[in-house]
Amino acid sequence: MPEDNINQIDFDDLNKRAISQPLVTHIFTADPSAHVFNGKIYIYPSHDIDAGDAFDDLGSHFAMEDYHVLSMDNPQSEAVDNGLALHVKDVPWAAKQMWAPDAAEKDGRYYLYFPAKGHDGIFRIGVATSSSPAGPFTPEPEAIKGSFSIDPAVFKDENGSYYLYFGGIWGGQLQRWRTGQFNGEQPDSPVAFLPADDEPALCAKVAKLTGDLLEFAEEPKDVLIVDENGNPLLNGDNDRRFFEASWMHKYNGKYYFSYSTGDTHFLCYAIGDSPYGPFTYAGRILEPVVGWTSHHSICEFNGKWYLFYHDSSLSNGVTHLRCVKVTELTYDDNGRIQTIRPYNA
Repeated sequence: MPEDNINQIDFDDLNKRAISQPLVTHIFTADPSAHVFNGKIYIYPSHDIDAGDAFDDLGSHFAMEDYHVLSMDNPQSEAVDNGLALHVKDVPWAAKQMWAPDAAEKDGRYYLYFPAKGHDGIFRIGVATSSSPAGPFTPEPEAIKGSFSIDPAVFKDENGSYYLYFGGIWGGQLQRWRTGQFNGEQPDSPVAFLPADDEPALCAKVAKLTGDLLEFAEEPKDVLIVDENGNPLLNGDNDRRFFEASWMHKYNGKYYFSYSTGDTHFLCYAIGDSPYGPFTYAGRILEPVVGWTSHHSICEFNGKWYLFYHDSSLSNGVTHLRCVKVTELTYDDNGRIQTIRPYNA
């Protein structure tokens, strides 16, 4: 929902119409990555703070410093804040902006994947480990070799392979890596080096992880999204093209790649037959929420599916002070996700 409309919102009315309420209210949280570990739901969100940074299209006001892990016995139960899981000061290579994380489990170890800007101002993706899904997590001393950009999302396939999806344009810097090297020119421009509107949109990236889940096992590949005719979505198709917030889940044997369209504020999805794609655009998961960003995860619990998402209702519309929520997600008989309207409008 555009920033200039915030002053016209009656938040008492909006919160009454909202299909769900914030899972926690004592801190601001966003970008919830939800997983079921040991029969419980664990949510790995960003931890929003008001750091006083200027608002800009590079996302400087999203100045998060640490992570807290939330847990729930079930989607209807109270969410518990398990305290500090990882702080930027404990990550040797990272300087600031601990943006949207995700987590995975293998052989009783838990892995937290997170983006941060290094001391050179370039986003990389790091990993930290713990014996507990709630943390605290101990970071590796260096970022993942060959990593860049933001929004890691890890997917475990049924054959035991793990894949890391990542990437985001504008402040997420994906467009600065088009040549394979970081282009630091025009540092204040969020849109420099994007394709023309009539050119294919930039893609999220995917790489299989090594057996220890600490490195890429291969060069990252493009996550191609195509239209109903098999043509790549174009950069100017900003109601459908990828912007940020990758997520992968599997339903009835198909791979569902979901993501945010960023400046048009939709959560969309595309369906494919492989974790690598290509993925055919299939529709919208969530209509725009209050606040500029939209970022989510999709999780199954006891045979039902749930969308974890965020909005800025808790802060009365402050874009970088958000709150995570959950609502049930349903499919039709053809496997299409039923579009969710967050305020019953």
